[in-house]
Order: sequence, then structure tokens, then C-alpha cells
Amino acid sequence: MTNPEIAASPQPAALWPQTLVGVGVFLTGLGLAVGAIDISSEAGYGGVGPNFLPWLVSIVLTICGAWIIWEARSGGFRELDEPSGDVKAYWPGFVWVSAGLLLNAALITTLGFILSCTLAYVLAVQGLRRANGQPAANEPRMWLIDCVTGLLIAAPVYWAFTKFLAINLPGLTNTGWI
Repeated sequence: MTNPEIAASPQPAALWPQTLVGVGVFLTGLGLAVGAIDISSEAGYGGVGPNFLPWLVSIVLTICGAWIIWEARSGGFRELDEPSGDVKAYWPGFVWVSAGLLLNAALITTLGFILSCTLAYVLAVQGLRRANGQPAANEPRMWLIDCVTGLLIAAPVYWAFTKFLAINLPGLTNTGWI
């Protein structure tokens, strides 16, 4: 009679990718800690110095990395859902999403933050829709909905950063509103 928990646990070869993810997270946390050493600890507004958040993130990442390594080495991630999607990658969807990101980076200083991020959103959504096999991906109505949705996401982000946080993002005009 076999133990169902042992039978369902991943094979040792399948545990190495999980372990490598944990090692990557752990090393990222350590790298952030090394970088945080050079940040001034002089207390600022509210008694918290500029090194507080980098130290917090590095500590949390290091703990999470160690935990992932422990989980992987003690039998692997348990109760994982079966992978969804196709066996093979859908490369046209990858191209759509990549084009959105690259065009955003290339056009952000020309079109401004709002329009370039809207373009990135529209192209990424098209790629994801096509990868999911949604037949409405080519309809002009969906393109219009995606454009409006992208604007409704990008504009408040732009205004929050430029008006409330005083962080300069490239705009289409010098008014600070577009």
C-alpha cells in the first residue's frame, strides 16, 4: 500500500527549478541589502530614513527566498493547480505584448506618458485576447473599448504622479494635464 502524499509529490528532478527560483529570490534580497548599506539612515519626515524601505524589502525577499528554498527541498510546492493554457507558447501574442512595451519605451517622450501607456495597454490586451482565442479581438468596437480603458487607467496614474507626488513624467503638452 502506497502513501498518497508520497505518490503525489514531485520527482527530485522537478524540484530543482523550484529551488532555483528560491535561490534567485534569496540572492535578490541579499543584493538589495548590499545596496541598502550605502543609503543614508538619517531620519527624515516621520522619523523614517530613506533606507527604511530598501531594508524592509531586502529582509522580506531574503525570508521569502529562504522559505521557497525550504519548501522546494522538503518535497516541492504542494497543492499546485494543473498548468493552464496550451502546451506550446503562443508567439504572436508575445509579439503583440512585446511591441506594446517597446513602443511605449520608444514613444513616451514623443507622445507623452498617457498616450504611450494607452498604446502599450491596447497592444498588450490584443496579444492576450488573441492568445486566449477570443474571436472579438479584431472587432473595431473592442479596439475602441481598449483605447478608452487604457486612457482611463493611464490618465489618473499620470495625474497622481505629476500633480500629487510631484514626479515629472513626460507629457504631450507643457500644461501638465496631458
